[in-house]
Amino acid sequence: MAALRECPPRITGSRSRPGVAYEVRRLRVVFRILRIVLCLLTALPALAEQEVRVGAYHFPPYAVKPESAAPSGLLPDLLAALNRLQGDYRFVLVPTSVTRRYRDLECGRFDLILFESPGWGWQDTPHRALDLHIEDAEVYVARAEPGRDEGYFDQLKGKRMALYSGYHYGFAGFNADKQFLAKEFGALLTYSHDSNLTMLLRGRADVAVITRSYLQLYLDRYPELSSALLVSRRVDQVYQHQALFRPQAPLAPERLAELLLALNSQGQLDDLLGRYHLALVPH
Repeated sequence: MAALRECPPRITGSRSRPGVAYEVRRLRVVFRILRIVLCLLTALPALAEQEVRVGAYHFPPYAVKPESAAPSGLLPDLLAALNRLQGDYRFVLVPTSVTRRYRDLECGRFDLILFESPGWGWQDTPHRALDLHIEDAEVYVARAEPGRDEGYFDQLKGKRMALYSGYHYGFAGFNADKQFLAKEFGALLTYSHDSNLTMLLRGRADVAVITRSYLQLYLDRYPELSSALLVSRRVDQVYQHQALFRPQAPLAPERLAELLLALNSQGQLDDLLGRYHLALVPH
């Protein structure tokens, strides 16, 4: 009878059932993948945002010290409201200057600039425009004196004019050249409405031309000066504010109009404009 062949013993151990070390390594890989997926998911909203650069120069009350760490005014407040409203675009402020802003827009330093009126000389700059339906004006201001009334503003030549350097004025044919203003109107040029009003009150200037919304904010701060100033009913110019977009801007005028409409439907735009003594013009 042939001898019975013994079967080799069955091998048991790590090859048939993973050990503890193997399970730990597998769990580490799973957790690593989960962390990567979580990071990607949290980053998606930021990746989806398109940056929109908005030019700003010192133009109170629309933009005050935009080059500073804490700019203020209507424009920074409006951009903050737009950023809270949606997540497709992130609006950021880019400082420029009153004399350089149209060159900067054309060169692509920023994508758009807001609160620009048609009389200010930007028509030759390549752009697309959006009417913001927000109006403001510039008024003449003098020191109040006995017998002085609206007729005081009928003749400006021969009076010492306190003006904001770089601004375009209706009475001067929107010519912002400093030498022209100094020669033709004896202009005293500064970079501050407050300085110009102070010159009036101290008798160092005869007439200042002040943005009406800013003047109202000034008198909110200093109501005691209301009786010391004579403010004209006649305006030097009416601001018909536009937004100017460079042709390659990532945001189209129509899309900004939709965002502003959304802000307005929530009541936010009226509240914001009201803080600066402004309002939407019906259209």
